[in-house]
Amino acid sequence: MALKSNSNFRPAYSSDHGRLCPRCGKPMSSCSCPEVQVSRVAKDGLVRVGRETKGRKGKAVTIITGLPLVGAELEGLAKHIKAKCGAGGTLKQGVIEVQGDHRDVIVRLLNEKGFSAKRSGG
Repeated sequence: MALKSNSNFRPAYSSDHGRLCPRCGKPMSSCSCPEVQVSRVAKDGLVRVGRETKGRKGKAVTIITGLPLVGAELEGLAKHIKAKCGAGGTLKQGVIEVQGDHRDVIVRLLNEKGFSAKRSGG
């Protein structure tokens, strides 16, 4: 019995990159599909605001995860947060990074905007 070739076949896992996006076939870590970004949101509905220094030569960066927004809404919120903090930053794969330690300001700002936000980490 010969196997039929299916042109719709896409691998779900790669030993080099881990899980692959079912829509575009890229590794999940570099996928920018809106549906995938929404699925990365924490299931408990909390927006977490933490601080990282890893890979940044000891400089602090505030990380905001779990936002239930995608696309232009997320970009607009990131721009608003950076302006309120008076700092630079970026938006990477649905995660907002703001230069410096601005956790208290960002948690207050997100709570005022109606998000359920809390500090995470130490």
